[in-house]
Amino acid sequence: MEFGTQTIQELLAGYRAKNFKPTEVVERYLKNISERDEKLNSFLQVRPEETLKRARTLDAQIDNMSTLPLFGIPLAVKDNFLVNGWQATAGSKVLSGYISPYTATSVERLEAMGAVVVGKVNCDEFAMGSSNENSAFGPVRNPWDLERVPGGSSGGSSAAVAAGLATVSLGTDTGGSIRQPASLCGLVGLKPTYGRVSRYGIVSYASSLDQVGPFSRTVWDSARVMEVMSGFDPRDATSSKRSVPKFTEELNTNSKRTFKLGVSRAWLEGVDSDVAKSFDSALEVFKKMGCEIVEIDLPHTKYALSTYYLIAPSEASSNLARYDGVHYGYRTQSAKSSEELYSRSRGEGIGREVKLRIMLGTYALSAGYYDAFYLKANQVRRKIQEDFEKAFTQCDFVVSPTSPSTAFKLGEKTDDPLKMYLSDIFTLPVNLAGLPGLSMPCGLDSRNLPIGFQLIGKPFGEAELFLASHQYEQARGQFALPSMLKGKG
Repeated sequence: MEFGTQTIQELLAGYRAKNFKPTEVVERYLKNISERDEKLNSFLQVRPEETLKRARTLDAQIDNMSTLPLFGIPLAVKDNFLVNGWQATAGSKVLSGYISPYTATSVERLEAMGAVVVGKVNCDEFAMGSSNENSAFGPVRNPWDLERVPGGSSGGSSAAVAAGLATVSLGTDTGGSIRQPASLCGLVGLKPTYGRVSRYGIVSYASSLDQVGPFSRTVWDSARVMEVMSGFDPRDATSSKRSVPKFTEELNTNSKRTFKLGVSRAWLEGVDSDVAKSFDSALEVFKKMGCEIVEIDLPHTKYALSTYYLIAPSEASSNLARYDGVHYGYRTQSAKSSEELYSRSRGEGIGREVKLRIMLGTYALSAGYYDAFYLKANQVRRKIQEDFEKAFTQCDFVVSPTSPSTAFKLGEKTDDPLKMYLSDIFTLPVNLAGLPGLSMPCGLDSRNLPIGFQLIGKPFGEAELFLASHQYEQARGQFALPSMLKGKG
């Protein structure tokens, strides 16, 4: 049997029927990685012996698999997550060779429930980027078209699942870094409510915005991953103590509900025509499901881009100060003084885009500018939150395309930062407001590239978000596969 496109549900059913064992599944996924990833560059580290050792342990537990909701599920992990004994570079030369001394809470919880880490995957350096072209280890390519980007910053996470190299993967989303690559690679990608998932063991970018979430082929699979890894963690003071629903149980009951979807047409100006058509077609599917479409106003979303690029770089400039060539990571060999050691280690070890954002953030926090920039940006952030609060008095979800375009060509936007930043115009406000957002495939453009539809929910409203998305998924039917997977199982 070919492995690569199966969902969590399908693999679990196969294990229950004893059609195959975890070692057989994991061996096949490792083979897929060795055969396909040379074209994609999605994996930065694979440790077959350790991965197969873990799979063999699960083979012996197959009769008790009902206690492990992710039994034998191949998992790829973005390289800004710490996994004990594995490297964690965050896509940066400055962390090259750093080996994690412990495991991130999110990964720890998934492994405890049966998931098998098959490798660490590529990402934009320190999760800063929308195309995965900023990695110190080279760009990732999109399985739908190898000349195009997979999105970023979690491009390795999205490409790995889309290409059948992992069943599910983990990414981080600071301004769209799960949802945008999910859209560009034809996957389901969830950015949970801020605080729903522990950030402990994640290399920080912007601490008030970062959140952990899954990539998968189906909504049910994302729901299963979320119900395992969500919940309070005493090691992360920002994690919420709210109880975690059994997200998959409501999906399994096939309960049908109708919802009100809010659309801000002013927000949607400037999207590609194919994206606009696909978005409107998805709205028609929701209407046929009995949902109501209402017009809403989000007047401050037009300021989200500038607000984000003051808050996120400011927090990054503080978080990244620790990478100095002294404690760990890259250390220059040519310094003749301690001052040179710091400046050269950072100058040689950190890439262009990260330097740009550090400089932006340092300037915004500097004496005389703090009130004019960082403080003002946080005031606008509150206005964006209020826009969503008002919208949710009129609707259950705010909806939009996930990205204004489909996957663009490698190198197409690297010389124009603003054009690149606009790729996240529909995702940034969700992080600023701390809300859950889910992207799912809703169609293909004229070049046969996937298009994503985004649902934005109320705080801690992931259960309703999964239900509405699952109902749409059922009505839409099975989504297409990338060309490199056509004909594979």
